[in-house]
Amino acid sequence: MPQDDEASAADIGEDGAIEETGRFQPRFDSAGLMPCVTVDDRSGAVLMLAWVNAAALEATLSSGYAHYWSRSRGRLWKKGETSGALQRIVEIRTDCDQDALLYRVARAEPGDTCHTGRPSCFYRRVPLGPGDLDRKLIFDDGDR
Repeated sequence: MPQDDEASAADIGEDGAIEETGRFQPRFDSAGLMPCVTVDDRSGAVLMLAWVNAAALEATLSSGYAHYWSRSRGRLWKKGETSGALQRIVEIRTDCDQDALLYRVARAEPGDTCHTGRPSCFYRRVPLGPGDLDRKLIFDDGDR
């Protein structure tokens, strides 16, 4: 009988594809990172996109609070550690090939997710239509 940390034949699909495995086997990129989309547990609103490495994921799993890897600072980052805007993990999902994560979180400070003080990092809309990529953004600052 396999140990808890060993995959058994029942853990993977008939064709051996990761899409059907019953085991969490995160696939980090060549820099050791994977994207993580974070959404509000109550509203479903997309809050942010951040990166995790193995250390950030392990810290998140063990503590129950969102940890990320800051590419700009080059260090592990517990969301809300200094601001108080902690993100308690409600659920973690992985995508079909396990190279991206989705965190559903309960926020300690719902109005303060983005470093700009906004409730979401996605507060600007890009208008559709022909033309250059360089175009005027539309701000959604109703919550600010």
